[in-house]
Amino acid sequence: MATRKQFARVAGCATVLLLVAGTGATAAALAANGAAPATGAPRATGVAPATDSVRAATAARAPDSASVATRARRPAGSKTAAAAKPTVRPRAAKPGPTALHTSSSKDNSMTLRGGQEGTVFRTLTVEGEDRVHFEFERPALDFDLDPEQAPGLDPASARAAIVRSAPDLTEPLLGLTAREASPYLARPWLDEFNAGSVARFRPDVKGIDSWRLVVADSRGQAVASFEGRGDPPREIAWDGRTRSGRAAVPGFTYSYVFEAHDRAGNKRNFVGEGFRIPAYRIDTVGGPVLVCSGDDLGSAFLSHDPTAGPAAAPPIVLEAASWINHTVRPEQKLRVTVTARAFDRANAISAEIARQLGVLTIGNPTRIQAVAQAETDSPPSGTVRIEAVN
Repeated sequence: MATRKQFARVAGCATVLLLVAGTGATAAALAANGAAPATGAPRATGVAPATDSVRAATAARAPDSASVATRARRPAGSKTAAAAKPTVRPRAAKPGPTALHTSSSKDNSMTLRGGQEGTVFRTLTVEGEDRVHFEFERPALDFDLDPEQAPGLDPASARAAIVRSAPDLTEPLLGLTAREASPYLARPWLDEFNAGSVARFRPDVKGIDSWRLVVADSRGQAVASFEGRGDPPREIAWDGRTRSGRAAVPGFTYSYVFEAHDRAGNKRNFVGEGFRIPAYRIDTVGGPVLVCSGDDLGSAFLSHDPTAGPAAAPPIVLEAASWINHTVRPEQKLRVTVTARAFDRANAISAEIARQLGVLTIGNPTRIQAVAQAETDSPPSGTVRIEAVN
């Protein structure tokens, strides 16, 4: 009998230990299995219905405490209780949803506690943007400035403003011409083209009523004539224009006849010697008209073989290029007309002169047109006519 009471007392102590050591979850488990806390003498029946999870928790958490509590509640000097020394053997714990949360698990939570100097975390990650945008009100700009009264803003004339900002083009041009020669330079030392009159006549007759001067070419055609009443002037100049206004053809031999009539009606003719007109220039509204014969080009130019490459420009072509650059607009068209007894000859000469002028003159070389004409009664060496056309 004493043995049963002692065993019940030991079991009751174990039950009390479970209630003290466990949490709310353990108490709920005991209530579900019909166990009640001991109020008087401990009952052994309160231990049997305990669940497996409670036993596992008891065995895992406080096996040594149960033994200590049993020995503490054992009556002093009782040998039987000491000899019996019952042991509570919990069953193996099975995995279940019940978990015991201790105070140590709360130390690892990511909670900033108030009233403390600081909280230490093992790892901490802060996510955010690295851009900061500030908005502030900009003050209004108010310039207390009167342009008419401000120094340095005095109005000036348009001419003064243009002259002040005009670029200096002379210095870059001088620097360029100092390093390389320009192919468009003028050649004032050349005087191949005659300027002004191509022939001058000086009749020496007095006391006549009227007179007339006729210029004819080698074909017998009158190309120019001059007439007047009274004594003739001391000198009659011919600029090379024909009656139709065209330029006379160089390379022909020209002659003249002077007719004089007295007051009685008598006529007297004076036949002059034949002459040839040189290369000459006629200034017109559209530009200069440059006329020369094939002989003025030189024997080297006329005898050049086109298959051997381009020929060197003769002096008369260089002078023609200088006059064109000086008087003709760069966009104005040019025409090179060559007349010869054979068309192939005229075509070769005109093409070569046009090529040389394209290199020596300012502007697009395509503006120069080469024209070849064949005439059986033309001068033996041919004629060259260079003019600007609109």
